[in-house]
Amino acid sequence: MTIAQQLNVQTFPFIIKDSDWQEIYREWSDGVWLKREWVDGKMIRYEDSKGFWQKWEYADGHMIRYEDSKGVWSKWEYAEGKIIRWENSDGCIMNNRPKTDIQKAIELLTAEGLLTDGKILKN
Repeated sequence: MTIAQQLNVQTFPFIIKDSDWQEIYREWSDGVWLKREWVDGKMIRYEDSKGFWQKWEYADGHMIRYEDSKGVWSKWEYAEGKIIRWENSDGCIMNNRPKTDIQKAIELLTAEGLLTDGKILKN
């Protein structure tokens, strides 16, 4: 039984809100429902009567992970409030992480033609 059915509700949509007035439950007259969970004003979970769900994770006010019941996901990394890396379940990757000194040296040696396939060329 749904919540509205248990309470014998006759007026729809039936809505429940938390103490911060965030909608946490909604049900329609046909028994279809959805639930939401909130933390600090951000939705962290969604679920519906059809079995679909979504989850969000946050750190320092930024979304760091999303996933859903269909296997879709995304991950974010931040530095100084800016996205430095993002990837998703489709295989897309955006990487703007700061380079280490070793990575910079390898790029310089490669650009100068002094490094090929990880081997230093001698003159």
